[in-house]
Amino acid sequence: MSEFAKYDDRLDRLVNLDLGNRGIEPLYDASRALAGQALCGAAADLLLAMPESGTAIVTTGSVSRAWLSPALGENDGPSGAAALIRALWLARKATCVLVIEETLIPPMAATLQACGVAIVDLETTRKASADGSMACATLLPYPVTDAEGAVAAAKMLNQLKPDIMVSTERVGRNENGIYYNMRGRDYGLGRARIDMLFDAAMARGIPTLAVGDGGNEIGMGLVADIVKIAVPFAAPGDCACGGGIGATSGADILMTAAVSNWGCTAICAAMAMRTGDARLIHTPAMEARLLKVMTANGLINSADGIIDPHVDGIKDTTHIALAEMAEAITRKAPS
Repeated sequence: MSEFAKYDDRLDRLVNLDLGNRGIEPLYDASRALAGQALCGAAADLLLAMPESGTAIVTTGSVSRAWLSPALGENDGPSGAAALIRALWLARKATCVLVIEETLIPPMAATLQACGVAIVDLETTRKASADGSMACATLLPYPVTDAEGAVAAAKMLNQLKPDIMVSTERVGRNENGIYYNMRGRDYGLGRARIDMLFDAAMARGIPTLAVGDGGNEIGMGLVADIVKIAVPFAAPGDCACGGGIGATSGADILMTAAVSNWGCTAICAAMAMRTGDARLIHTPAMEARLLKVMTANGLINSADGIIDPHVDGIKDTTHIALAEMAEAITRKAPS
């Protein structure tokens, strides 16, 4: 058993406290049983196993109100992805490429920059990783149609040759090929088909980490049977297509959390414990800053349908306190 096991367990339990009543706890139990250990520890081990200066394809983002505008994205996901990219650079000097809708590149770039990561082209990101001179990332758009998405998957994997794939709060298709939100509404319009990229990566044997909180994200195919009985609108026949909201795309490790951003916070803490580098921790101050930046850049508290610093209908002070508790857990771990 890892010397960090009990601290990983505390982090897992903390971030899977189901404050939003989404049915996350049964999904956590199922995913943890498959992993054979605490999920944040398994995720940290997977990330830290990537080669020095290796390439990580990361994705997040949801065009939360695509039927109104494809430029409206939600605030659960971007800050978590930014925290993971920052930790990957600090720990492995990783070449990080974040794939997202073209319409959501501006707020995602602002979020990454507020987390200390410069946005540059791919060649510059690779140079910065190779010489360890600066935390950088590249943002790339992905197609929003099925036909283009399928073609782009092979092309992007061949070009980037990723060592790992990371998804947080990224919706995937259900069994009938439809993208549903948590209320069972089809919101595939304007949505980048990035789950196709992850499916193609898994078929090639590329290690895959997914973070999710609702059953409709990439990775949830790993616990699909539990999603159908534990999550609202996930049972067969709950949605107009005859299926439910559950995503079919799987992952090697599925990090569940009551809020996807929290899952990323726990992973960063587990990485910090293993490396002995406290810089990897997603601190309360960082969380507070990113909540403000996401609000200033128009990202939505999707549960309430308003632009504010609350996430998934949970107050900003709770998210900051969660980061504080995660940090407190790591203080007791072996240095």
